[in-house]
Amino acid sequence: MGMTNFYMGSLRYDPTGRKRKNHAANRVRKKQVEFKASVAQKTQLQMLREQQAKQYKSLMEEYMTNGNYHEIAGDCSRKENPVYTGTLVKGIATMHKSNAVPVISQQEAEDISKMRRG
Repeated sequence: MGMTNFYMGSLRYDPTGRKRKNHAANRVRKKQVEFKASVAQKTQLQMLREQQAKQYKSLMEEYMTNGNYHEIAGDCSRKENPVYTGTLVKGIATMHKSNAVPVISQQEAEDISKMRRG
């Protein structure tokens, strides 16, 4: 079913031929409503939170007002990577697939190698 040219330029009908509900031909002007500032009343929850804020003051806010907030933060420098410096571990062996096992003695190394072929 083709589209007719009858509806193409109309404000009452859309391009598919259906009648528009709110068309631009007969716009209804809405009445201007004056803005009135509403006075918000505090809810019970807001009053409770204010009461608790007065009773239990935030330590961070106190430290920031006193100026010693940065002293408490501590040292934020990067830690050094742990490095093995002992002589106990002789090396690393692969027991099964990619399971890395530390080797402490020569006997252990031999046992691990026999288990793989075993």
